[in-house]
Amino acid sequence: MSTTTLADKQKAPKLDVETYLTTALSATPAELHPFFQAFLDLHSRKLWHQLTLKLFEFFDHPLSKPYKVDVFTKFVRDFESKLNQLRLVEMAIKVAKEIDNPAHKVTFLSELSERVPTDKAPDAHVLILATIAGTKLLYGDVEGSKKDMDEAWKVLDELADVDNRVRAAYYNVAADYYKAKGEYSPFYRNSLLYLACIDVDEMDAEDKLLRAHDLGISAFLGDSIYNFGELLMHPILEALNGTQHEWIKRLLFTFNEGNIGKFEALAPMFPREPILQENYAFLRQKICLMALIESVFKRNAYDRTMSFQTIAAETRLPPDEVEHLVMKALSLKLIKGSLDQVEQKAQITWVQPRVLSPAQIGQLAERLEAWGNRLHKVEDRIAPEVLVSS
Repeated sequence: MSTTTLADKQKAPKLDVETYLTTALSATPAELHPFFQAFLDLHSRKLWHQLTLKLFEFFDHPLSKPYKVDVFTKFVRDFESKLNQLRLVEMAIKVAKEIDNPAHKVTFLSELSERVPTDKAPDAHVLILATIAGTKLLYGDVEGSKKDMDEAWKVLDELADVDNRVRAAYYNVAADYYKAKGEYSPFYRNSLLYLACIDVDEMDAEDKLLRAHDLGISAFLGDSIYNFGELLMHPILEALNGTQHEWIKRLLFTFNEGNIGKFEALAPMFPREPILQENYAFLRQKICLMALIESVFKRNAYDRTMSFQTIAAETRLPPDEVEHLVMKALSLKLIKGSLDQVEQKAQITWVQPRVLSPAQIGQLAERLEAWGNRLHKVEDRIAPEVLVSS
C-alpha cells in the first residue's frame, strides 16, 4: 500500500538544476544565454531576490516564449518555496499564458495553488485562485469559476492590507463572471472596484472603451442602480468620447439628471444597442424614478409634500400611474415617506444620498446660501428684542 502523503506530493521535486541550465545554454538562442548563466550563478549563491528579478526579466523577453514553461517546471520548481510567494504566483501567471491547452493550463495553476500556503501567503493564494477562476471562465466553466471566486473571497475578505494587484485580479474576474451571467448590478459594482485598484491610464484604448461601454449598459439595466454619480466622475468615460458609443455617455448624464425630455430625444439611438431597445419599458420606468428623485432632491426639506398632479408633471406620467411610481420608489428605498391616497399627496421625508455632479453641487450651494440668508434675516429681526430684554 502506498504511503505517499499530500505533503510529499507538494514538495519540490529533486531536479538536476545544473544539468538543465547547462543544456539550456546550448539549446536556446544566443540572446538568452546571459540569462541562463546568471541563473546558474545566482542559484548557486542562493540569492533568491536577485534571481527572482532576473527570472522576471527573462519571462518578459520576447524570445523566451517557447522556454517559459520548461524554465518554471524544471528550474523554478526546485526552489519556489524560498521565493516571495506573491512574486512566484505572478511569475506563474506569465508562464501560464504560454499553455494553450485549457485543461493543462488549469492543472498547472491548480497544482501551484495547492503548494502556496494560505496561512503564510494569503494574498498569493487569492491571486492564484482569481487567475484560475478567470481561466475557467474563459473556457466556459462558469460554475467552476464561481467556486474558485468564492474561495478567494473568503480569504480576501479577512485581509486588512492587500496589494492592489491582488484586489484588482479578484474584482476583474468577479466582473467578468457577472457579465457572463448577465447580472448587471454586481458587474457594475465589481467593475468600479476593479478600476479603483488600477491605473486607468495604463489600460489600452480598446480595453478602456469596452469597460466604459459595459459600465454604461449595466448602469442602465441594473435594477438597484439609481445613482450614476460615481461613474460619471470616473475618467474611464472619456474613452467614449469621439466614438460611436459617445451617446451612451450623454444618456448616462440624462439619467443622472432625471431629464425625461432628453431621454426621449435619445431614445431613437436605442436600436444601436438591442439590449436597451428590448428593455425600453424598464428604462422608461427608471428615468421616471430618476426624475422623481431629482425633483425631491431639488426641494427644500420643508417643501417635500408633493401632490400627485405635481409628480405627474415632473415625471410625465398619467396621474393614475403616480401612486404606483411612488410605491416603487419607496420599495426600492430611493425615498422614505408616506402616501395620502385621499388627498392624492406624497409626503417625502428622506431621499437616497447621492454622489453629486458639479451641477448638482452648484444647486446645493445655492440652496445653502439661500438658507443662510434666511437665517440672517431671522437674526436681524430678533436682535433688537434680545437687546431690549437684556
